[in-house]
Amino acid sequence: MAELRRRFSTFVSVFIIFFFFFFVFFSAIVLPTLASVGDLVELEEEFTEELLLKPLPDRKVLAHFHFEILAPPSPVNGRHHHLFPKAIAQLVHKFQIRELELSFTQGRWNYERWGGSDPLSMANAKPPGVELWATFHRPESEIDHTWKNLTHALSGLFCSSINFLESSTAFSAPHWGFQPNSSVLRYGALPREAVCTENLTPWLKLLPCRDRAGVALLLNRPSIYRGHYHSQKLRLISSKLTGVKLEQTLTIVLHPSVERYGLDSFSDGSTQPSWSLNSLFKQQLMGKCALAKDSRVLFELEHDLASQIDETESDYTWRNAAFELSTMPDRVARVMKSLPNQDSSVLYGFEVSKSSDSMPMDVGIKWKLPLIWSSSHAPVYASRFLMGSGNERGSIAITFQSSHLDEWLSTGSDGCAVHAVVFQVVPWYVKVYYHTLNIFMDGKRQTISDVVKRMKISPSEDKLSPGTMELMLEFPCDMQSATLTLDFDKGFLHVDEYPPDANQGFDIPSALITYPDCYSSRSYQTVDTSHFKSSLLPKFKEGNLVQSYTEVLLVPLTTPDFSMPYNVITFTCTILALYFGSMLNVLRRRVGEEERLSKSKASERRGLIPLLLLKLSSKLRGKRPETMQHSSPLPSSSSFFGPKLFIKVVLVAVLAIFWNYYLKDS
Repeated sequence: MAELRRRFSTFVSVFIIFFFFFFVFFSAIVLPTLASVGDLVELEEEFTEELLLKPLPDRKVLAHFHFEILAPPSPVNGRHHHLFPKAIAQLVHKFQIRELELSFTQGRWNYERWGGSDPLSMANAKPPGVELWATFHRPESEIDHTWKNLTHALSGLFCSSINFLESSTAFSAPHWGFQPNSSVLRYGALPREAVCTENLTPWLKLLPCRDRAGVALLLNRPSIYRGHYHSQKLRLISSKLTGVKLEQTLTIVLHPSVERYGLDSFSDGSTQPSWSLNSLFKQQLMGKCALAKDSRVLFELEHDLASQIDETESDYTWRNAAFELSTMPDRVARVMKSLPNQDSSVLYGFEVSKSSDSMPMDVGIKWKLPLIWSSSHAPVYASRFLMGSGNERGSIAITFQSSHLDEWLSTGSDGCAVHAVVFQVVPWYVKVYYHTLNIFMDGKRQTISDVVKRMKISPSEDKLSPGTMELMLEFPCDMQSATLTLDFDKGFLHVDEYPPDANQGFDIPSALITYPDCYSSRSYQTVDTSHFKSSLLPKFKEGNLVQSYTEVLLVPLTTPDFSMPYNVITFTCTILALYFGSMLNVLRRRVGEEERLSKSKASERRGLIPLLLLKLSSKLRGKRPETMQHSSPLPSSSSFFGPKLFIKVVLVAVLAIFWNYYLKDS
């Protein structure tokens, strides 16, 4: 037994010593190594910035700024971000956001002239005002409460009125018309929200270099808000596998000032104006952001324009017979369209890292030949307008005009039809009667079941929720035009529910038209063997659904005479002021003080007359009046009117009478 105890104690002591040395080794070597690995993981955050320039057919220029920050997943709960904005990270962590998109837009995208089917316009053409939609990693019962808190947080973050979307009458929960997986999706829009520099400044503060360096240095406020269209967007995607990705885009349509360069102006006026970054933004690129992994400027020529350049037998160098770039590009790529029988676009890349303060980059183009081209079109043009008159009822009409429909039919599942999904949100005070739905195709009325293949209607509830309509329409391949109409009644609001500018009317948000059979994507092939790295171009390779937003409708409602309450209030306040003023004057007046005050005033008036007579007598005698002491009382009337003074007054009166009669006699 003693031997066993001795061996057991030896084993325990050896085990303790081994455990002690293992703990010291783990603390001294393994833990610092893991910490350094964690630091390396945190340093994997990436930031890229790019600018895409594209001339438009109507003598305008499209400038698309794209900023992307990627934060990989963290092994622990929470992390210290080096590039990712802390405010956005807190939003993702607190509200469990899966995907979010927020846009501020001023103006309306022109689908006919600026493009209706290219990936750039599909992803960045937004409706006027504010549009917000989000999905969450939460149970469906908590979505509404999370949405309301999120709107307040975004409102304070971007200095806007997004908190108005917290009301149940301002947001909706689409089922399939907006996105396929939308069980936990909430959508809201504010068409009347004004977009100004107060919204742009906090948006720029999310960038690592803000607008002090890099591509963001070009964001001159007067140049941006002088444009025909500008839309700033924030898109957030969160995943446990890939981390959090933040995309910030700013799309601007500018009208360049005309610069004269020899052949720049022709008699027909068809030549595009020459322009540069300095002429567009009044700024120059002087190096990239120090925290950016990639920074470049892309210049794109559309496929229709590129085909005309091919006809001139010009190559795609930066100097040719059709145009001349101000800077030699670093990369040249041909953008192949996904649709058959279409020409390829041309893309030029410029590395911003090659510029500096002493050698700024001023990318521009000088046109040498008059060229006319058109942008890519959507299969169908959609438009929306109001019908009817008066303040009682009206109708909403959505029209579809065929445009190059035969080019898109080969990509659809049905070779003889094209589908269109209509998603429309109507406020509760516009009471839509969905049973009045009528569809006319090429001037002929159609049966609803022949055109509408799928329908989801959520009627509005007064002061509780808006109305939502989701329709899937099927048009035949030979369709030229179609019209969809809905009748509605105009509701009555409480006086407290009218906005300050109620006479202007009430806005109905834009309707979204999606074509599920039509996808827009691009493939890229570099001319040389070098690799074209970009964070923007891979997004164009993805299959983007062709979609478009309709116009915002302005509905006039019955408005009370707000001047009548004002007149009643002013008249009533005037009467009350006179009544209460007079009553308070009577109640606060004291009779004794009034009598004493009147007696003192009377005595002062009686003492003033002797004083004047005293001065008059002193002048008659040729003597100065004696100085009266302030403390001495005024002389009494008996002492003042002495016999001598009385005799003198009588003599003066007699002389005056004698002199008057003497003058009359003479």
